[in-house]
Parts: sequence; C-alpha cells; structure tokens
Amino acid sequence: MRTFLRLLGFLAPYRLRVALAVLLGVATVASNVGLLSTAAYVISAAALVSYISLLSVPIFLVRFFSVSRSFSRYFERLVSHDATFRLLGNLRSWFYARLAPLAPALLEGYRSGDLLSRLVEDIEELENLYLRAVSPVLVAVIVSGLAFAVLYPFGPALALAVLAFFAAAGVGVPLLVWALSRGLGRRQRELRSELYARIVDGTQGVQDLLAFGCEEEQRRQIEALDRKLGRAERRMASISGLESSLGDLLTNLAMLAALVLAMPLVAAGEVRGVYLAFLAVVALGVFEAATPLGAAFRTIGRTTAAGERLFEISDSRPAVQNPESPLPLPEELTLRLDNVSFGYGEGEPFSLEGVSLALEPGRKVAVVGPSGSGKSTLAALVLRFWDPDEGAVRLGGRDLREYDQGEVRGLVGFVPQSTHVFNDTLRANLLLARPQATDGELELALSRARLSGFVEGLPDGLDTRVGEQGMRLSGGERQRLAVARALLEDAPLLVLDEPTANLDTVTERELLDCVWEAARDRAVLLITHRLVGMERMDEILVLDAGRVVERGTHEELRAAGGLYSRMLQIQRELLVEPRAS
Repeated sequence: MRTFLRLLGFLAPYRLRVALAVLLGVATVASNVGLLSTAAYVISAAALVSYISLLSVPIFLVRFFSVSRSFSRYFERLVSHDATFRLLGNLRSWFYARLAPLAPALLEGYRSGDLLSRLVEDIEELENLYLRAVSPVLVAVIVSGLAFAVLYPFGPALALAVLAFFAAAGVGVPLLVWALSRGLGRRQRELRSELYARIVDGTQGVQDLLAFGCEEEQRRQIEALDRKLGRAERRMASISGLESSLGDLLTNLAMLAALVLAMPLVAAGEVRGVYLAFLAVVALGVFEAATPLGAAFRTIGRTTAAGERLFEISDSRPAVQNPESPLPLPEELTLRLDNVSFGYGEGEPFSLEGVSLALEPGRKVAVVGPSGSGKSTLAALVLRFWDPDEGAVRLGGRDLREYDQGEVRGLVGFVPQSTHVFNDTLRANLLLARPQATDGELELALSRARLSGFVEGLPDGLDTRVGEQGMRLSGGERQRLAVARALLEDAPLLVLDEPTANLDTVTERELLDCVWEAARDRAVLLITHRLVGMERMDEILVLDAGRVVERGTHEELRAAGGLYSRMLQIQRELLVEPRAS
C-alpha cells in the first residue's frame, strides 16, 4: 500500500487533468445509461400515449445522450491519455535523474537487461496506474452514487439491491481476483525482466556464444524462461476469464432483481408500468462502471511490483554525494592522494592501500603494475566515482569531497580502459566532450589521436554512424576516438587508463607523442601495463597488490632491478621474439 500511495503522488502535478478525465468518464457512463433507459421509456410509452408529440422531451433526451456519449468518450480518452503520457515522461526523467548518481558504484550489481527492463517495461506498466486503477475506481464510486439517487425514489429496496450487486461486482469479484492473483504480478515482472536480461546478454555476446558453440544452451535457457512466463500469463488469463464471467453473471442478476422488485410496485400502483423497462435498463447500464474494477485490482499488483522495482534503485543511497555547500573550485589545481586506501566492499581486502602521489600542472605521472594491482581503481578515485576509505584525495589542498562532483569531473579529461561508444555519428561521440566545438577543433583532436586518415576515408566523414557500441570501429579506433574526445575537452587534468590498448607499437608511440605535445601544460596521470614512453614521465609509481612497491623515474627504476625492471625486460623479450621467429 505504501508503494501504491507513493505512485499516486506522481499524479499530483496532473490533478486537474485527472479530475477532468474522471468527470468525463462519469459523463460517458451516465450518457450511456441515459440513452438506454430513455430509449426503453420511449418504447414503453409509445404503446400508451395517443400522440407521439407527447414524447418529444424523452425523444430529445435520447438524441442528446447519443451525441453526448460520443463526445464525452472522445474527450475522456484525449484528456486521460494526455495525463498518462505526461506522467510517463515525468517518471522517465525522474528515474534517470535518480539512476545517474548511482553510477558506476551501485549499478555494477545490476545486469544491463534488468536495468533496461526497469527503465522501459516497468515505467510503461505504470501507465495503468491511472488508466486502469485510479480513474475506474473514482468513476465507479460517483456512478454508483448517481444510480442510487435515481433508483431510490422508485423504491429503497430496489436501490439497495442494485447497489449490493454493484458492490459485489465492483468490489467482491476484484477482491477474489486479487486473492487468486496475489504475487502473480510481481512474478510476471521478475520473469519478464530475467528474460529481457538473458536476451540482451545473448545478443551482446552472440559472437562468443557462436565461437564456443553455446548458442543452443542459450536458446534452451531463453525457452525455459519463456515457458515460465507463459504459465504465469496463462494463469492470469484464467483469472481474468473468471472475473469476466462473474461480472456478467452479477450484471444480469442485478437486472433480474430490479425486475422482480419493481413488478410488485407496478402491480400495487406505486410505480407506473411504463417505468418497468426503464428501471431494468438503469440497473443493467450502471454496471458499465463496475466492469473495469476487476482489471483495476488485477493491475494494482503489477503496478505495485513495477513501482517497487523502480523504488529499489531510486531509494538507493549514492556511494558518492555532494556536500550541502560545495566549495568553489580552486585556482591552484594540484591534485594529491594522501595515504589513500580503498576497498570495494565491507570486509573485503583493500584494492589500494597507503597510496600517495601528486599531480601538478605540467607534471606527468605514470602508474604501472601487473593486472589487478589497483591501477584503474586509482583513476576512479581521482574522478570521484568512489571515495577513499582511508586517507584523502585533495584538490588545491582541500578534500575532494568538499567540492561538487560534477565540477570536479569537468576538470578531468578521461580515457577509460573500456571505452563506450554511442550508437550515433563520430561527430556526436566527439561532441560529448565539448558540445560547442567547431569542425576545426574536431579535426585537430582527431589529428592528435591519429584518426584523421581514417575519418577522411569514410564516405560520410564525421557524420558516419559507428553502430551499436561502436561495432563498426576496430578496438584501436574506438580507443583513439576516446583519446580524441579527452583531448577535445581540453581539461587541465588528463587521466589515461590504458589509452594505447589494441594499438600496434608504432602507432602507440606516435599517439603518445601527440598526447604529450597536446598536454604540455596539463597534469597527466597515465595508467598502463605497457612500458612505452616511460622515459618522458616525471615520476613512475609501481603498484603490486594495491601497494606502491617502487617509485621514481624510468632510469632510476630500471637501475633498481625491482618489479619495474622485470616488467621492462619481459616486454622487451615479447617484442624481440616475434622478429626472431
């Protein structure tokens, strides 16, 4: 119930539209009942009156209700769907705004297909919050009151009997449906989410599945999930059929009860016989408002489950938060790590322990070490994707946590180890770094990243689409695109996490030379396991198991004969062996 009430809160900005749509819904049902009942009255009265002109008012009402029913239905659909689409748009914006601060720390525990299901399917499910839950209930309450007011003057017992059947159809049947389908809505959402996640994973990894011959197993897993989802949906369909049958039964019983209770009144002369058909049709017509209530109760389960899945993420506390009163960025942009330690989970060993370094404008620092030594974690702390558990990252002498995280990241040009390329044009992917950049600035960034020749050879140049996750680009081209994007940003601090992955040695050295030239006055943090161009570094930190085991210049570390020297020797052997063969 708490979740449902929270979801209702999203309707508050549209309360006037909701109220108008409800009134139009009531007008639609009232027009339909009025049309049927006045038509029945006209047919009955026509057999008794001498002149048809005596029925001019009822005939006019028949025409009026026939027209008003169409108009009210049209405008009810128009207003209700307008409110619903506005609600969905607001929900998407709200959810994405809550999602973004959770990245990357808290979102790493969710599968991409599951997140996609929540962002698309679960929010789409919430359209039923108004169309099939709130509006039908309000319309039914108002219509039942109007029906009671119409029937009561003809006989209190008659009015109470019809109202009792209306309550049974509108409340009793839905409660039965809710009891039978309890938990089924959540089960459907979970199965559908798992199915989508499996399909997305299989689509993204289809090359690996084919290479290892696992496509048949993937197909079987998808079919098994589909069968489970099918069973849940068939059960829901059976419950829906039961609800429909009971609704029809109670509707006809209400009309029969109205006839049975009205006939003695007609026989006694308390009610004119011409009203007999009128009363029966009124009793029948008001059930148009009760019919959607079963779907409303059934929908509440699915809607609540969808809301809970959204709130599960939106209520999460971001791993990194802005201070209440962020400091303005300092003029002096030296970044320091002071005895920083960090672990990814409570009780887990530190990924970094006791690391200190200084990044001053114009200074180049390299962090090297074996895979898993904590190099990329260092970049994440500089970008403030996480905060250290011990020690501090300082900018201009103040803790990084005292600044707005968005402003801090605006100071950093970042080349990640795994570059995400959006399914758009090369131009759009570059402009992420600097939306106002000119074509000349784009071309300069591409030239520095050694991509100019590649782009010139494309039929559409910068307007060439790169495909899903940049699949039309090679691994090296994607990496150079990330370098071009970072250089285009022209930030005072450059963080390069394996920037030359997937590049040959010649292109790697050419690219690094261009980067050093472009970053002459910037602070540069180079994270790599390939010891190329290390002689140009002002300082090199060697990480092993999260600790700094060596630090110094290239010549100092090479002469020391430690881990750096061994890594350098292994790299030389790997480069020499292919030539010898």
